[in-house]
Amino acid sequence: MAVLKEPVILGIDFGTSNSSTSVNINGEVKLIDVDGCNLSNKKVLRSVIYFNNEEKKFFVGQEAVEMYIENDASGRYIQSIKSFLPDKSFHRTEIGGRYYSLDDLIALVLRKIKEAGEGISKREIKDVVLGRPVFFSNDPDTDKFAEKRLLLAAKKAGFENIQLQYEPIAAALDYESALKEGDEKIVLVGDFGGGTSDFAIVRVNNGKQKAKRDRKSDVLSIGGVYIGGDVFDSRIMWEKVAKYFGKDVRIKALMADFTLGMPSPIMNKLRRWHLIPLLQTPKTRQIISEIKHQADRRDLVENLERLIDCNYGYMLFRSIEKSKCELSSQEETNISFDGINLSLKERITRLEFEEIILKEIEEINSCVVSTMREASLSPEKIDAVFLTGGSSLIPCIKRIFEDKFGQDKINQVNAFTSVAYGLGLSVSSV
Repeated sequence: MAVLKEPVILGIDFGTSNSSTSVNINGEVKLIDVDGCNLSNKKVLRSVIYFNNEEKKFFVGQEAVEMYIENDASGRYIQSIKSFLPDKSFHRTEIGGRYYSLDDLIALVLRKIKEAGEGISKREIKDVVLGRPVFFSNDPDTDKFAEKRLLLAAKKAGFENIQLQYEPIAAALDYESALKEGDEKIVLVGDFGGGTSDFAIVRVNNGKQKAKRDRKSDVLSIGGVYIGGDVFDSRIMWEKVAKYFGKDVRIKALMADFTLGMPSPIMNKLRRWHLIPLLQTPKTRQIISEIKHQADRRDLVENLERLIDCNYGYMLFRSIEKSKCELSSQEETNISFDGINLSLKERITRLEFEEIILKEIEEINSCVVSTMREASLSPEKIDAVFLTGGSSLIPCIKRIFEDKFGQDKINQVNAFTSVAYGLGLSVSSV
């Protein structure tokens, strides 16, 4: 009689900015290369999609970035797609003459990851543990709506058996796997993604828990806020860069002796890169053209026109993100961008950045405090703090935890893959 093989199970951390995955084969978990085009880290897939108008074809990950740039920013480029999951107004969008629902588009990313897993295991994969943030929305109905969309996307990607796990709990399982056998700790996990910052306080014990399927009693509390790397990029854009695109321009009112500022519906779309393409509508372009002739700084309005016409939103925000990352190890840097007839260079210091995001840092701090309060624990009762996600490297975020728990308790490794590895481990824990 042939011996049936155990199913191969993927653990997928589908993130707002980046995604990664692990594969669980017969209980053995390992991270896998998910994007061969990403030479800086093949285990990370940028959660982006590009549609090439000429080839009528979708690309995902680093290949999408390269094709977008190679084609001079023509076609359709989609980033931060996870952030739309709770948006009930997003029904479908037209791409290349066809309409696609949000779950159709997310399925493209999940299918790319699924194919990478099948390439490694040499087997068809039907089982997946998907990470999800603690809260898609504060509204329970909207949160459930977002979760159903994610599950539908996974079905469309070809998965049949789908489990969900909170992302910070998955990170806790990754931390647990590195403990000495029998070593028990209470760990506070901070998972800082592109769209949210999530927290969990979990009792971990390597060895004792392996045979224990239900880990709910080990989760002492969870919490989260809608603040992540994309929010920090948006704040830098508004405070340091938007001035180059008309933020402070004054417009002479017709037949009156006073001036007006730029229309807020236009300016607000500058705050998030994926909203900038919405300014391409004929009506909006006509408004901007009319404004240009009445503006006290026509050159800045022309910069806005070039940003829209050349579809430079993504590349500009990449420059902003690069400067943000540099400020984690440098006291100052420059936001530099060079395009056709559009270039800028703006100095930014770490101190300025921390002042810009002060409100968000205070909200994160409050969430940490409330998560501890829900668990009825004081800082002294927390044995370890495990931080993961790109924004966990920001110095003022690290200080929140160093000030509360002491530097010796802070653990910070595998910032972009801890959740994925923990999801693979959580196959026997959800």
